[in-house]
Amino acid sequence: MDEKNCYILGIESSCDDTAAAVINNGRILSNVVATQEIHKQYGGVVPELASRAHQQNIVPVVHQALHRANIDKNQLSAIAFTRGPGLMGSLLVGTSFSKSLALGLGIPLIDVDHLQGHILAHFIKAEGQTPPNFPFLALTISGGHTQIVKVTDYFEMEVIGQTIDDAVGEAFDKSAKILGLPYPGGPLVDKYAQKGNPRAFKFPKPKVSPLDFSFSGLKTSVLYFVEKEMDKNPDFISENIEDICASIQFTIVEYLMDKLKNAVKKTGIKEIAIGGGVSANSGIRTALLSAEKKYGWKVHIPKFEFCTDNAAMIAIVGELKYKNQNFAKNTVMASARMKF
Repeated sequence: MDEKNCYILGIESSCDDTAAAVINNGRILSNVVATQEIHKQYGGVVPELASRAHQQNIVPVVHQALHRANIDKNQLSAIAFTRGPGLMGSLLVGTSFSKSLALGLGIPLIDVDHLQGHILAHFIKAEGQTPPNFPFLALTISGGHTQIVKVTDYFEMEVIGQTIDDAVGEAFDKSAKILGLPYPGGPLVDKYAQKGNPRAFKFPKPKVSPLDFSFSGLKTSVLYFVEKEMDKNPDFISENIEDICASIQFTIVEYLMDKLKNAVKKTGIKEIAIGGGVSANSGIRTALLSAEKKYGWKVHIPKFEFCTDNAAMIAIVGELKYKNQNFAKNTVMASARMKF
């Protein structure tokens, strides 16, 4: 493979962000994301609206990605796209477009697991970002996923812990909704938390197996707590928003760290990498850096632009698969649920 002239176009459409990126020998030449604002008024992602918006956005986003990379579509070596997991309607838009473009250009098609993208985003050559050494533990935390993955090689991954109900990002967003914060609420909880007392209020940590997670009970306890306090003082939320958010975030972060410590103890692996939208949270980043000093871990935190859903992470997986000539057939189908 001529790495100098190898250009992979990555396309991501698993949820409500339409994204395209071009990679060349590990370096991102462009990374374009069109965020769908329409969902804010509904307090969450509406699947039907998401897929329609992808249809509107995908051509201009891909065009912009090629333009910023300063290459023509005929210079592309392959098309990598998110096959799943995600919202089926959204995935179908990206899958159909990618299959058509690859067929039209006569170049290989590469299907990518969205979660592998979050994990392998660490191998993008970017300033201030060093890749983890194998084997390492990956904590993938987002609005739809919460997993601890043992990564032995680029495509040798084993899920050793996961949520049995809701994802951590959903716990943040639903807690924010209970507090009357607009969607997406997770970043707002983080913002208020930085000014509050994390030990002002105590919330229970669900008891499940040592490496698995559960977040549904936490949301319920937040709801009951707020309702109880509001009965006594209608202004409770507005008067205590920073302390409430700090306490919720402290509980979630401590819970994540408990599970991670269990995983390190079980596997003996002290190389840790995080990925997914919630890895942008300041609380989890601070806790991981603290653990690095306290326990001698080696922690890898991705750049913010590679945390949330983006096509750069799809492009890097595409490039790694391209080197192994690991291509998909044009009959490949999108899949809302996937396993490594």
